[in-house]
Amino acid sequence: MASSPSPPPPPPPAEDPRGTGGGGRPPIPPYVKAAAGSLGGVMEACCLQPIDVVKTRLQLDRAGAYRGIAHCGATVARAEGVPALWKGLTPFATHLTLKYALRLGSNAVLQSAFKDPTTGKVSAQGRLASGFGAGVLEALVIVTPFEVVKIRLQQQKGLSTDLLKYKGPIHCAKTIVREEGIFGLWSGASPTVMRNGTNQAAMFTAKNMFDIVLWKKHEGDGKVLLPWQSMVSGFLAGTAGPVCTGPFDVVKTRLMAQGRTGDIKYKGMFHAIRTIHSEEGLRALWRGLLPRLMRIPPGQAIMWTVADQVMGFYERTYVQSASV
Repeated sequence: MASSPSPPPPPPPAEDPRGTGGGGRPPIPPYVKAAAGSLGGVMEACCLQPIDVVKTRLQLDRAGAYRGIAHCGATVARAEGVPALWKGLTPFATHLTLKYALRLGSNAVLQSAFKDPTTGKVSAQGRLASGFGAGVLEALVIVTPFEVVKIRLQQQKGLSTDLLKYKGPIHCAKTIVREEGIFGLWSGASPTVMRNGTNQAAMFTAKNMFDIVLWKKHEGDGKVLLPWQSMVSGFLAGTAGPVCTGPFDVVKTRLMAQGRTGDIKYKGMFHAIRTIHSEEGLRALWRGLLPRLMRIPPGQAIMWTVADQVMGFYERTYVQSASV
């Protein structure tokens, strides 16, 4: 009796064009995204530090000494010299480099945990949760201690280093720990967590949406955006957060500037919000919003321009060759 022919082998699984599941291209590893974010952070810090100095001075200006962004910048440059507009650059650049590495890396890890096991796709809720988690993590590990040092340096006024309380970033951190304890470096942690968590939930979701709507770019599809396209998507994605989180940013700055010893005006996040509102009015909770909008969206544009090119280079060099 003749044996029946063996059935043909099953066809290979269809390739997922987005590279998020099935037999598609492998995703970009979190460490590559972390490195891309670090390089973007260095470029952003060098370009936009003067705007951050002006924002901090305006937020700490209770007496109304500055009449606006241009007047504040001109006053600082005239009274303290042009290099004063880059005060706190070392902690700012270091903090941005580490922050973006942690932000993009942790967001990639969290998104992989929220992926649908069948389709390999991340839902809108999963993208929001991943962004919020990355923001909370960066706020606690990186942002708060570095911003405490940065703000203490930026609020100092004067030309002579000998007359300043803090001589530099390391001296500032050591002085805070000696006078206020280790937790002095985490002054204002609560509003920082709320600000960064909300910011990153909005930013990652918006960046993905703008990439899809404007450029038909899906994460992991192998398509590399042109630098100007990344700049547009990054700029638009960076606009929503500052408007929503303005009060958290003002309160964070006030709590970080006052320290934990001596004259304690604000007892915590909610007490600070109530005090600022009652003494200075509702608009005071959005002080420094314009310089934030001048810094954060352009900063996101710069960071994503660099990060997308780094991740695109990795995709072209390693992911595409591996999927052939």
